[in-house]
Amino acid sequence: MRLFRIPSVVQSYFHQYVWRIQEKTPSIYLTFDDGPNPLASTYVLEVLKEQNVKATFFCVGDNIRKFPTIIELIKTSHHAFGNHTQNHLKGWNTSTQSYLDNVVKCDQSFEKLGIRTKVFRPPYGRITKQQGKSLLAESFKIIMWDILTYDYDKNISIEPCLTKIIDKSRNGSIVVFHDSEKALPQLKQLLVPYIIAMKAKGFQFKVIV
Repeated sequence: MRLFRIPSVVQSYFHQYVWRIQEKTPSIYLTFDDGPNPLASTYVLEVLKEQNVKATFFCVGDNIRKFPTIIELIKTSHHAFGNHTQNHLKGWNTSTQSYLDNVVKCDQSFEKLGIRTKVFRPPYGRITKQQGKSLLAESFKIIMWDILTYDYDKNISIEPCLTKIIDKSRNGSIVVFHDSEKALPQLKQLLVPYIIAMKAKGFQFKVIV
């Protein structure tokens, strides 16, 4: 069974992480993981420009190194950035020190391009208690999510998925998409109708800082 919205009990148990950002005005936080990628990120940027909305990109440091021109496009379009480790590590399978070192490497990849961020999302949402505690002690804001779109799954049924993520989204929802080649076919069917539907419901789109 797919959980399009993370259960409240999970969010409250891990309350030190950010799952949702409630606002006075109805707001949605679009986020894109695993980029930058020349095909997927370029597509996302075109959509965001056409729809006049902003988003937050959680970037993998090795992809920052490979595709700095895409990072520059994101930057000049006034979107926000977040750290997603240098090598997309699963925290549960990685020692605390190795994990922290990998986060620092991603920071350094950003800094080479004049970008600083203390916003972090653990790949796969998998992070140990000690890893999280250490990052929080370094003033990182650990961003999880309220809505998971499953755009990375080529076997999803698009229409039911779209209906679910629209219906489950609420004020302050942090929504996860992916700007990766793996997700691109699904992303092309989900992103625009999702944005249009949420606009029609009166939601604004904001970045995470």
